[in-house]
Amino acid sequence: MAGHSKWANIQHRKGRQDKIRAKLFSKMSKEITVAAKMGDPDPDKTPRLRLAVKEAKSNSVPKDVIQRAIDKSQAAGDEDYKEIRYEGYGPGGVAVIVEAMTDNLNRTASTVRSTFGKHGGNLGETGSVSFMFERKGEIVYPSDTGDEDTVMMAAIEAGAEDVETSDDGHVIYTADTDLNDVSTALETDLGEAESTKLIWKPTTTTELDLEGAQKLMRLIEVLEDDDDIQRVTANFEVSDEILEAL
Repeated sequence: MAGHSKWANIQHRKGRQDKIRAKLFSKMSKEITVAAKMGDPDPDKTPRLRLAVKEAKSNSVPKDVIQRAIDKSQAAGDEDYKEIRYEGYGPGGVAVIVEAMTDNLNRTASTVRSTFGKHGGNLGETGSVSFMFERKGEIVYPSDTGDEDTVMMAAIEAGAEDVETSDDGHVIYTADTDLNDVSTALETDLGEAESTKLIWKPTTTTELDLEGAQKLMRLIEVLEDDDDIQRVTANFEVSDEILEAL
């Protein structure tokens, strides 16, 4: 997971910021619309919508874009998105989970299967790789939030399960069902987080060499570029030297 997280940060510094930003806004707007349609359009009354709005704000999605996404959920005749998860293996035997929201299941399934095949992977059945992950809440704070002990104590008091601190910042993990409550409690002590979302956290990882990493990155890039794909998670690890080479 650390490898994938670092790669995501590199992607945003590679010079495709405008395209990536537009894609990100679109995907987050879709999540907000679906969350609002499933419950009350008031974020304070719908935990999933509250988390979606919080994540959108942390990624600088404008307030008017967020509001339009909420309003869209209440409009008659709007698209009916289905949520679906695909699982498979990428280059080097890396486990890959693909989360999608689509209004055409046949189109999305065909695209995902074709993409895996073209980039050295194999799409499997549901459950074929998810046993190597845990569903967790993830809350990220920048390194200047406080020292490790301060963040750790705040996280424990808020009901978090674990904290990982590095030069990049503090990553706080929660049970998936506790993410909303823990993130709300932490806002009081630590302020607004950089990121608050549900993730698939690997319980085991696969080490890749440079060639394997290059192939896997290409698979992830192509998948994430598809409008139907919300998030891609892979359980790979790479050395700092390979990240630099990429």
